[in-house]
Amino acid sequence: MSSSLTKGLRRSTSRSKAKSTAKTAKRVVKAKASAKPKAKRATSAKPPARKAAVKAAGKAAVKAPVKVRPAKKAAAKARPAVKARKAAPKPVVRKAATKKVDTRVKKTQKLAAVRAVRPTPAPPPPRPPTQDESAALIAFERAHKEFARGRFAEARNQFRILVDKYSQVSEVAARARTYLAIAESRLRTESILPRDADSLYDRGVIELNRGEYVAAQEMFERALKREPEAAHIHYGLAATRARLGSIDLALESLQKALNLQPNLRVRAQHDHDLNPLRNDPDFDRLIFSQPS
Repeated sequence: MSSSLTKGLRRSTSRSKAKSTAKTAKRVVKAKASAKPKAKRATSAKPPARKAAVKAAGKAAVKAPVKVRPAKKAAAKARPAVKARKAAPKPVVRKAATKKVDTRVKKTQKLAAVRAVRPTPAPPPPRPPTQDESAALIAFERAHKEFARGRFAEARNQFRILVDKYSQVSEVAARARTYLAIAESRLRTESILPRDADSLYDRGVIELNRGEYVAAQEMFERALKREPEAAHIHYGLAATRARLGSIDLALESLQKALNLQPNLRVRAQHDHDLNPLRNDPDFDRLIFSQPS
């Protein structure tokens, strides 16, 4: 029995010794394996720049595992906050601007209300005309009636008397001088104008073709005073009044011309001077209706 126990003890001790030697051998191998790279790095003949690059690469490799994306996300989340902070003053400025506008509107409303409450001063009553002013006005109206009737010689004399007698009434005297100059120019043209109706009619046709419708009307009216039953003169006066826009007077003159000479209807159908009358129903009745 003693021999078997000693044998077992020997075996166990031998096994423990073998395990310990195996562990020490493994440790030695690991130490050698870890020591080999250090020896290689120490014996490496790389340039210092390359060593710095390797060190930087190593640092980058060490830093690489750090999560960068969450930092970017955090920065991206922080940006809207910055934008919001920057954009925040805008509504405040707008509110301030609206407040200023509101205050201005209120001020204008207050001013308008104050002005509305204030009584507007009544205009002073018109000054009654003096004795000279009223007399000058009466004399001017009398002379103007003669001028409107075409009696230029009489109107000229009355305007001259008014200007000499009431020159201190400046407004009436200035108007009288204007009419006096017109009356004198009319009298000068009358002295140059022909006397017979045919010559006045020819002169009226010339002025009508030139576009001087006022002068043409005057020539035809003068011709009719000398020969009131001339159909062609009434027709020329109708064309001139149509050009001037006096539709009713033009139709009246055309009616007189057609009553005196009915064959003038054919001429009136194609006369461009009568174009302003063509939209009037009375013109169609005069030109296109058959005479009874």
